[in-house]
Amino acid sequence: MYLEATGEEKFFWTTHSKHKMRQYQFSERRVLGIIRKPARKEVGIAPGTIASMQVTGTKKHPTEAWAMYFVLKKPRGIKIISTWRYPGRTPEGSRPIIPEDALEELSRIIKGK
Repeated sequence: MYLEATGEEKFFWTTHSKHKMRQYQFSERRVLGIIRKPARKEVGIAPGTIASMQVTGTKKHPTEAWAMYFVLKKPRGIKIISTWRYPGRTPEGSRPIIPEDALEELSRIIKGK
């Protein structure tokens, strides 16, 4: 289930996503751009989530900027769970390797919906 950006949705940020934005030097505007105009969308690692990606970096040092979120029904909006920068390019349909501790933290965040 993908959400079309209509401008009517509200965005909710987890503490984890705020910390990751600071770590990777992403602004709120950058993350919203990844969600609204992704180069690619994938099924997220956590159940019920969507991951959007934009290509960043240079030809010599390619990177990808990712944002993982899920769509809220009530209140209507989007909850941004995590953001990250992946070094290199991932093939379409394949998931990047995610450390076990990060997966545990994400599952804890999802359970706290």
